[in-house]
Amino acid sequence: MAKRERNKRSARKARQKERAELEAKHAASGMTTAAADSASQKSVKKAEASKPSKKAKDKKPGLGARISNYFKLVRTEMHKVVWPSKLELRNWSIAVIVMLVVFGVCVWAIDTGFVALLVGYTGLRG
Repeated sequence: MAKRERNKRSARKARQKERAELEAKHAASGMTTAAADSASQKSVKKAEASKPSKKAKDKKPGLGARISNYFKLVRTEMHKVVWPSKLELRNWSIAVIVMLVVFGVCVWAIDTGFVALLVGYTGLRG
C-alpha cells in the first residue's frame, strides 16, 4: 500500500513540475495565462492530429497472414518445450496406469458397498 501511495505522490510531483516549467516558459515569453492556456490546448490538439488514426493502427493482416503467423508461433513454442526422455515417459505412463487401476478398484468397492447397504435396508434384490 505504501508503494502505491509513493507512486501517486511522485506522479503528482512530476505533473506539478511540468506545469511549473510550462508556466515559467510562458511567463518568459510574456504570454498571459489565458493565452498560455489556449497555446497549450493548441499544442495538445496538434499532438493528437499528428498521431496516426485509430483505423490505420488497428488494420488487421489478411487471413492467410494470420494463419501463417499462428503456425510460426506454434513452431517457436514447440521448440521451447522440454520433452521427456523415453525412460521418464515409460515411468510416468506406468504410474498413471497404476493410479487408474487403484482408483477404479476404490470406486467399485464403494459402489458395491452402497448397493449392499441399499439391498439390506430395502430388502429389494436388483
